[in-house]
Amino acid sequence: MNHFDTILIANRGEIAVRVIKTAKQMGYETVAVFSEADREALHVSLADKAIGIGESDVEKSYLNIDKIIAAALKTNAQAIHPGYGFLSESAEFAQRCEEANLVFIGPDSKAMAIMGNKTVARHKMLEANVPLVPGYDGPSQDNPTLQKEANRVGYPLMVKAAAGGGGRGIRIVKDPQHLITELEAARAEALSSFGSDELLLEKYIEKARHIEIQVFADQLGNTVYLGERDCSMQRRHQKVIEEAPAPNMDATLRKKMGDAAVKAAEAVNYIGAGTVEFLLCVDQSFYFLEMNTRLQVEHPVTELITGLDLVEWQLSVAAGEPLALQQDEIELKGHAIEVRLYAEDCECDFMPQTGRIRQWKMPVATGIRVDNGIVNEQIISPYYDSMLAKIIAYGATRELAIRRLTRALKDTVLLGLPSNKTFLLGLLQDHTFMNAEATTRYIEEQYLPAQQKQAAQGPGDSMWAIAAILLSRMPGTTGWRSTGTLSWPVRLKYQQQQRDVTVFQDGSAYRVEYSDDEIQNILILAESDGELLLQINGICCKLNVALDERHTVYIDNRSQVAMFEKLSFSEKQNQDTLGANLIAPMSGKIAEVKVIKGDTVNKGDVLVVLESMKMYQELMAQQEGLVTGVYIKPNQQVEVNMPLIDIVTSEQANDE
Repeated sequence: MNHFDTILIANRGEIAVRVIKTAKQMGYETVAVFSEADREALHVSLADKAIGIGESDVEKSYLNIDKIIAAALKTNAQAIHPGYGFLSESAEFAQRCEEANLVFIGPDSKAMAIMGNKTVARHKMLEANVPLVPGYDGPSQDNPTLQKEANRVGYPLMVKAAAGGGGRGIRIVKDPQHLITELEAARAEALSSFGSDELLLEKYIEKARHIEIQVFADQLGNTVYLGERDCSMQRRHQKVIEEAPAPNMDATLRKKMGDAAVKAAEAVNYIGAGTVEFLLCVDQSFYFLEMNTRLQVEHPVTELITGLDLVEWQLSVAAGEPLALQQDEIELKGHAIEVRLYAEDCECDFMPQTGRIRQWKMPVATGIRVDNGIVNEQIISPYYDSMLAKIIAYGATRELAIRRLTRALKDTVLLGLPSNKTFLLGLLQDHTFMNAEATTRYIEEQYLPAQQKQAAQGPGDSMWAIAAILLSRMPGTTGWRSTGTLSWPVRLKYQQQQRDVTVFQDGSAYRVEYSDDEIQNILILAESDGELLLQINGICCKLNVALDERHTVYIDNRSQVAMFEKLSFSEKQNQDTLGANLIAPMSGKIAEVKVIKGDTVNKGDVLVVLESMKMYQELMAQQEGLVTGVYIKPNQQVEVNMPLIDIVTSEQANDE
């Protein structure tokens, strides 16, 4: 038995909050760690103790093993829970905890090292007769060898970082001519993200579903599986929606996959919570992908259908206790679905966003759970992952869970920076998802292309009208009076769209007129704490709003969230020049500069690669032109809206 009464949580955000709550319920003392950026974060205030571990940069705080172990010893913690992300799958961290006589709440360093390297894991699974995707995982890493093996495996195929995870270091290659380029790109990303440029090749299986099995093992040799999760709704190999149990999964297939997952865990003498991921083919055959040696982001859906607290199981197993249930005692009831709420701009290639949260309201309803670590007025920094919260719904049936989650997401309010709320609502109401027919490539290959035309249309007239009213009421705005009614001209911008409107006010009644003679009549019935009760063209409705000091308004009408800027009438309206120059869309670090002054670029050319929130963003030219200024260099930190590259359009260059 391992005795401990104080647990340090070596993580942040919603997972730190999640672990702290269960640890307290079990009677443990909790210690939070925090970087400079997280000094006032929610997880810090919830823990019994908190200790700073360094600068905001993850390398100097949450990824610094020495500082975390020193923090545990200084606060008299006897155990460390790694959460997920950061050091949660670091075999070195687990080993260092063992050497410091600290209980690592997870598998031992040996099992973690085996499963943490995809190549080594494949070899181990082959020995254990766990089905593998055809591929190449040999020691030779030179391009000629990989090209030869790629031809043997066949196209399309996946290039994967052997030490990778989280969807990074992966490239899909459909054309042999592109293989070398993708190999070099995958190597660079793998080395930057994981410290290793080792690659492996796998056959790319089209129209596959991503099914993962939750396994648990104690220190006494007992291993069970707790059902499966379907994580097929993905974008860029990262999960967007997760649900349990998997739709169209019968008992026979569940047992086959569950037994294979247990076999995989037992092959490395696994202890604690783990997830074995598989690709499920149309013919019901399945292949091992990898094993995540930690708790998963999507663990709440498993908890809801099993009625179990997986963090409680983790702490009990780490203490040396046997599993609370045997395999035949585990029951799956009902259906649970989870969506991940991100700070990202879905209309600008899902670019992560930073800024201050102006309004945050969680849904409260039967069957709804929210895991989050954020508060109002919190600043979302560029240093960490952009996931802010998870909204989870449970119901007796999948249909009920979808309805509950859809309403809960509509009731969720996150204003102050762009989020993926509108995108998630669209997915939940998509026929392919509702019919449980989605595969791992569905979002990128079918859903998003179909949505592009609709997204280009932008918000409806009433949203523009409400934005004009709210921005016209900001301090410093003055109107002119005609026949007793105040009137203001307002110029608005949404994404790359601009619109001029005129706002007329008579008390709480407003009339908004557009240049195309469209008229919106709006009556403000009540307003409180950012919530407005309006009558729009005779129909009453509620919506949430937030304004910031930059003359920007955020509007959430439950089904759609939009951000509008107020422009000066002195600003140019020429759509051809909008976006010619490149500015930083978020704070971050310059990873690569691909042009120099004097270069000619075409629309779509990559100019700069920006690293922010653990993601690499390629910033592209919006039109053809000549580079006249480059203001940044690799490894330089930049702030949002900072000028990066100046481009003169071809016409302007000719004029000069």
